Amino acid sequence: MAKLYFKYGAMGSSKTAQALITKYNYEENEMKVWLIKPSADTRDGEDILRSRIGLVSKVEIIPPEADIYRLFSGKDPKKYHVVIVDECQFLTPEQIDQLRAIVDDFNIPVMCFGLRTDFRCHLFPGSLRLMEVADSILEIKTICDCGAKATVNARIDGEGHIVTDGAQVLLGGNDCYIAMCHKCWVRGIRERKIIRLHGQGGVS
Repeated sequence: MAKLYFKYGAMGSSKTAQALITKYNYEENEMKVWLIKPSADTRDGEDILRSRIGLVSKVEIIPPEADIYRLFSGKDPKKYHVVIVDECQFLTPEQIDQLRAIVDDFNIPVMCFGLRTDFRCHLFPGSLRLMEVADSILEIKTICDCGAKATVNARIDGEGHIVTDGAQVLLGGNDCYIAMCHKCWVRGIRERKIIRLHGQGGVS
């Protein structure tokens, strides 16, 4: 029986690398993969999916108004063995339901990789819906600079301070985000600590 999977982790937990490795593993066994990502993620180009460790693949872009179920139905679904979704937090709740329907109606696994929460520790709408309807939920772990498990995607401004206000979506990587444990995140906010992003050292 196919399942809807949600594999989430903080920034820097190699979610995209795992998505691309999963794609490779299927294709190595001569299985066909539909690799997709939301149009909100354009950091590497509109049709490119790239991991921090250098893995890269062509990807189909899904705009927020698209019906994923209809798109998949028009692709001769019997040819496909799996659907892999990166940056799934940017999908709408309705699109998550469409992925759920693909699993149920076509008996094809759908594997979603992405963030659970934003820089304020609030669930993304797509991630919330996945928490509600996914068959399997797995955390991809990474660590804070202090050594504890990182759970917060801290957004850092140009002066090195933790940002607590602003739009939920602000695309970026190591240039404006760092994964932190909740304790370090709260302490950084309270003490107005200067946070050095990866490649620039740790917390001062």
